[in-house]
Amino acid sequence: MQENTRPSLTVLGVVVALVLLIACANVANLMIAQGAARAREMALRISIGAGRWRLVQLVLMESAWIAMLALALGALFAWWAAPFVVSRINPPDNPARLFLPADWRVFLFALVLTLGVTFLFGLLPAVRASAIKPVSTLKGGEDPHSRRRLMHGLIALQVAFCFLVLFIASLFVATFERLSHRATGFSAERLLTLDTVAQSPEPPVLWDQIADRLRTVPGVEKVAAAGWPLLVGYSSNSFISINGAPPNGIFAYFLNVSPGWADAMRIPFVDGRDFRASDTSPGVAIVNEAFAKAYFDGENPIGKSFEKTYGHSHYRIVGLVRDASYRSVREPILPAAYVPFQSVDERMAWAPMAPRSRGTFIVRTYSPNPLTLAQALRQEVPRARPEFRVSNIRTQLEIDESQTVRERLLAMLALFFAVVALLLAGVGLYGVLHYSVLQRRHEIGIRMAIGAQARDIARHVIADISLMVMVGALVGLALGMSSIRYVETLFYQVKGTDLPMLALPSLAIVAAALLASLPAVIQAVRIDPAEMLRAE
Repeated sequence: MQENTRPSLTVLGVVVALVLLIACANVANLMIAQGAARAREMALRISIGAGRWRLVQLVLMESAWIAMLALALGALFAWWAAPFVVSRINPPDNPARLFLPADWRVFLFALVLTLGVTFLFGLLPAVRASAIKPVSTLKGGEDPHSRRRLMHGLIALQVAFCFLVLFIASLFVATFERLSHRATGFSAERLLTLDTVAQSPEPPVLWDQIADRLRTVPGVEKVAAAGWPLLVGYSSNSFISINGAPPNGIFAYFLNVSPGWADAMRIPFVDGRDFRASDTSPGVAIVNEAFAKAYFDGENPIGKSFEKTYGHSHYRIVGLVRDASYRSVREPILPAAYVPFQSVDERMAWAPMAPRSRGTFIVRTYSPNPLTLAQALRQEVPRARPEFRVSNIRTQLEIDESQTVRERLLAMLALFFAVVALLLAGVGLYGVLHYSVLQRRHEIGIRMAIGAQARDIARHVIADISLMVMVGALVGLALGMSSIRYVETLFYQVKGTDLPMLALPSLAIVAAALLASLPAVIQAVRIDPAEMLRAE
């Protein structure tokens, strides 16, 4: 479980850190704007004897109050969200009991994070506020262009991190979509799997008796037996030999199934026949198209034979079926040979039927919700043979969905953080543009007085920000391209260079920038030139 989740949670940790940095740059921008509005206040404090360190303390304490409030709100959200995320990590077929108490370690981490963030987004505004020169401020203030350049640089930083978060989120969402919609080659609807165990290995005839008993349960359409369900991750493989030739180096995967299994799974036959009640393993086999392609160059394999190198078991192919996923939806279709559920022990001279201690009954129901029959089927197994019991009941849909637990978690959380990052970047853009219009309202009034049109004013307001957004997007794209190789193993049939993966973050940022700039543009074009000139 650690091996499976460590890479994905590491990526999520990086995404969270990027969102945190976006928030820090956002608040730093707002505090720089607030510092400009309080420039005269700071100048007066310095004039009456306040030292620079005292002003730094003042601004940092104000930042700390904001951070502590955010800590309280974040703790409330984490109280609900953390167990939810853990529940999504747990695999349905083997849930882990993760004990995550809010102990002193969690409290210490939250406190250190809060103080660190306070220092990160509060230090720069505090230093700028403490560096005010009273004489210059009281005469009209410092050059506003330097402050705007700093704020625009922070905007570019926000956009770069936002693009990177959106880029990673789009890759994870695309991976989940493609995996969850990949064709498996069989129908999982209305399918129930009953993992069954016996107190001691029992002959196949007793397993057949239980299958016959399950077929009499009202609502049951078809029943078959298999060594295990498809896509649970189990496998049995071996090299094989054709006509005594050495193996070609490609593994063949095996699964014991009963007559009617392919019909119950809705895997269509291409040629040949299904197993008969008298068929045993070794003896005959049904293979898929990938098997025919790997070992017979795509020719019809019906009537041909092969030998397993492990155990030297001989099989004659009697059926050819369509390809179906065997072990994982991430893997390509594997060469599969389905052999009879009834096996003989070739080590004995009279070849008795080999007993089995575990297997899975595949039940297709008439009901669209097969779980409605779960309890009845569970009780029916020991009624048929008291030495058998059902250890686990799952729908095939549940098994299929368990294949994408990690991808679903990554897509869901990455999309959530992408939305948060986009909102933060939009708020930051709005704040900077609003501050810029306030600082330049006299200039805008003069431009309008000498004949500037509304479109000219709008273009003038958003020109600098547009450049910063473009620069930030290019930096984010470079960061994404350079980091993609570290996480490409988490993706499925998705590349960072795919046009949709690049277009979606770009369009989202452009849309957010346009939406964030709209209030500032409206505010600018509504400025009354006469009023501004009178104020001047």
